Amino acid sequence: MVSDIRLRPAINPPALWAVGLAGVVSVGAGIATAIGPLYALVAIALVAVVACIWKWPQLGAYLIIGLTPLTAGINRGSAIPFVRPNEAIVLLVAFALATRYIGRLRTGELPRPRIDRVELSMVLLAVFSSVVPLAWMTVRRSPIANDDLLYALDLWKYLGLYALVRMSVKTDRQVAGALTISVIAASIVAVLAILQSLGLFGVSGILAEYYAPFGYTDAFSGRGGSTLGLPAATADLMIYNLAIVSGLWIRYRRVRVLLAPAAALLLLAGLAAGEFSSSIGLVVAVVCIVAVTGSARLLKVFVPMGLLSGIVVWPVIAERLSGFQSLSGLPVSWLGRLQNLETYFWPQLFSNGNFLLGVRPAARIVVASQGTGYVWIESGYTWLLWGGGIPLLASFVYFVVVTAKRGWDAARRGTGAVSVAGLALFVAVGVTAVLMLFDPHLTYRGAGDELFALIALTAAVRRQNGQEVQER
Repeated sequence: MVSDIRLRPAINPPALWAVGLAGVVSVGAGIATAIGPLYALVAIALVAVVACIWKWPQLGAYLIIGLTPLTAGINRGSAIPFVRPNEAIVLLVAFALATRYIGRLRTGELPRPRIDRVELSMVLLAVFSSVVPLAWMTVRRSPIANDDLLYALDLWKYLGLYALVRMSVKTDRQVAGALTISVIAASIVAVLAILQSLGLFGVSGILAEYYAPFGYTDAFSGRGGSTLGLPAATADLMIYNLAIVSGLWIRYRRVRVLLAPAAALLLLAGLAAGEFSSSIGLVVAVVCIVAVTGSARLLKVFVPMGLLSGIVVWPVIAERLSGFQSLSGLPVSWLGRLQNLETYFWPQLFSNGNFLLGVRPAARIVVASQGTGYVWIESGYTWLLWGGGIPLLASFVYFVVVTAKRGWDAARRGTGAVSVAGLALFVAVGVTAVLMLFDPHLTYRGAGDELFALIALTAAVRRQNGQEVQER
């Protein structure tokens, strides 16, 4: 019968892919050459990257995870119009994966999308930090500024990053590759942070030229902000990757000789950030690791390594401790943080019931007297209430519970690299939940990207022992 006839393509898929790639490169090069040689080279490079992601989708996740820590601190619009370089990388990967998706629509290979509880929690965060506060501002006839729109996109960007990594990485080997790239990138950031904090080799000047927040070169003098431009974000990134190294140490004994110096480097950089919250985060991370593994043996490594690291970066620690010698007994930065909250945020937040649905998405207020020109909300939970009220706060609590459970289950029941990603996720969620007492660590550049990438990596392998694993 006619219905039984199956037609076979005259050209096999690899050959078809090669022909398509050659055609796209030729067209792109021709158009760009008409504009200029430099644009031609850039166009060819971009087309080549897109084509490689078509062929090997996991490269998209590798690019995001590997390049984001190195570029996230560059100010928006300074290198590429309208966006940060790391955002441009995400857009490029999104374009590649979207076109690949469209190309596969006719093959029937695409699985039906299913949203689990973790993904639902991220959608709720995005909606309650954007749609709800903007609608509430419209009802109250409050003017919506560009800052409000930009901040309203924050959690949508992280949700998109999660989706891209989730679409790209499918096997345990690819998860292992992503984790390895993460540690390598974090190690580069760590080296620069340490040199910056100790004032060695002119690294501070180089970073100030390209990574100074809003051109304010003295924003974090003597502290390790590195390529993220923010010491607290750098410390978070170090802690998350230290958890990855700990998981690899437990899972893969044969590479411990490489993991030991990486762990020392990350721990050293975490302390070089010069943040009190970072020290708290390190303690929380160790507690989470011991809780997941059920063993305190890693303390024999962490404690001596922490003491040695503290000695190396003692000038940074001593400078921060000197703040307690003030007349009030508290560092000036702590008093300034409290004063900013009491002056600019809490009065408006807790008046007229604004805490119910939030004040506005923008988490900063223009203050000309500040070096950066703004005052930010330096309290994560205040930020949640300010940006989305009770619904956003409740969504964050739900997000913490379900993502921590995913990390715990992956670490305890998973195998291979997925279990390592699960351990790192559990640590990252625990650290974020605690440190949100001080700052909005959930959306810190570089560190927030790492957190959402880890969520995606723990869900990457959905089959174990031949059975599909679905989160209920």
